Amino acid sequence: MSGSEPGLEYVFELRVAVDEPIRVGRTASEDLNVTPIVGGSIAGPRLDGRVLPIGADWWVTRGETTQLDARYVVEAADGAAIDVVNRGYWHAGESVESRLRAGEQVSEAELYYRTAFVFQTGAEAHRWLTEAQFVGYARPEPGHVCIRVYRVT
Repeated sequence: MSGSEPGLEYVFELRVAVDEPIRVGRTASEDLNVTPIVGGSIAGPRLDGRVLPIGADWWVTRGETTQLDARYVVEAADGAAIDVVNRGYWHAGESVESRLRAGEQVSEAELYYRTAFVFQTGAEAHRWLTEAQFVGYARPEPGHVCIRVYRVT
């Protein structure tokens, strides 16, 4: 089979400010939580702006893996509103989890925190966001989730 390998183009970093998670409930097999999104910023070669305090991340932990489902709105530097749907997975070894609980920072390489984006906007200048697949490499920081976003080429 012939073909080219996919590439990644770095487009921006999201620094999503989050509030304390709200625990919805736990069953024998999973634990559901909601983390409010309260602001943040976007900076990079293809997009700058801010994360509006609208939305949340619904996440459910099953065993060692957490499935993420975030929806929020960003505002580009030109004022355009962009709807963001970001879904993915998180898991880390016990030593990394312990370091995070102790307030230490960890790199993206030390845990699996990967996401996929879908963007919607009526702004012509940002149509490129609605016409491609984007993936994120995330890391937690105190009060934030930081996601380096790449366009799959």
